Amino acid sequence: MLEPNKDILNRIKAGEGQNLDFKHSISDTKKIARSLVAFANTEGGSLLIGVRDNGSIAGINSEEEYYMIETAAILHCRPEVKFDFANHTVNGKSVLEIIVPKSTELPHSAPDHDGKHKYFVRVKDQNIVAPKTLVTVWKRQKSVIKGVKIKFNDAAEILLKEIKENGSVSKSQFVRIAGIRSAEADKLLINLMLMKIIDVDIYPNSVRYIFNTEFDYNEF
Repeated sequence: MLEPNKDILNRIKAGEGQNLDFKHSISDTKKIARSLVAFANTEGGSLLIGVRDNGSIAGINSEEEYYMIETAAILHCRPEVKFDFANHTVNGKSVLEIIVPKSTELPHSAPDHDGKHKYFVRVKDQNIVAPKTLVTVWKRQKSVIKGVKIKFNDAAEILLKEIKENGSVSKSQFVRIAGIRSAEADKLLINLMLMKIIDVDIYPNSVRYIFNTEFDYNEF
């Protein structure tokens, strides 16, 4: 399936971001697996193979690159990441688009630089390791859960008040102001995420907790 050159060129001109990644070529299937799982674990997105980081068109052999992507998805992604593809001709050169939908089989992992499997998410134009609390929520959501029981103690009240007053809070801030242990904070954060009271806001160098868009603190 060919996409009009104007459309693909506009997307390339817009640059890499939350849902778009450029790859000059595929030389490391483990590295590309991290991109696949990051898109699958987050909002989905596309890899444009044959496009340099600066947006210039390098062109590739689509069949060879497709095989490398397929190898990455099957051998290095746990569980396997499903994807679709499209071939584009841009300025007379071949560009392969790998289209990764948001997965319904969260979470997916891929090898890090040391070969250890970790869970990645897409944050702007970067693939970063997902916070432990989010991974736990994903795994528990796959289980058959009748409900989440939580005791709204002082720590929970402190957390919700802090988010209401400041918009967000980090785990370290929560541990400090609530005077609780890290493990206790994790448990509370996970349960509140499962209840869709709070959500996680991930940045390249930090993780913050915010109210879920479905939650109205004033009605709590």
